[in-house]
Amino acid sequence: MTAMEPHPFPFAPWIWRDAVAILDTRNEAVGDRDRPDVGLLGYEVEAVDGRIGKVDEANARVPADCLLVDTGTWLTSHQVVLPVGAVARIDHDGRMIHVDRTKEQVTSGPEYDPDTFDADEFRARLGDYYTESYRTAP
Repeated sequence: MTAMEPHPFPFAPWIWRDAVAILDTRNEAVGDRDRPDVGLLGYEVEAVDGRIGKVDEANARVPADCLLVDTGTWLTSHQVVLPVGAVARIDHDGRMIHVDRTKEQVTSGPEYDPDTFDADEFRARLGDYYTESYRTAP
């Protein structure tokens, strides 16, 4: 499949692809079934072309169907929000979340700003951004 060919199924940005994988019973932090993302705090995030960052401890500030990822360095903070539909798989043993986007696609996504965050407006921009990136996937 080339970058210009349509994918065989529509991208669903707000739905976990494998709900069983996120509710791994080895992780005691996953006790709140309304926020299964809580058990993923601190997990590293890996794009198709390398490491992006990690799930930020402030993840509860974004909707439960998103992950707040710090893509910055030890000197800077750059927080982006990933819709859970971008998660391809989770490795609980390695504490790693694999996403099906490139590093550039993730870091170029809408940046999270706690001072101006409006969940509805941001969600619309985020959904549009990732749906479009899925159409032009590598």
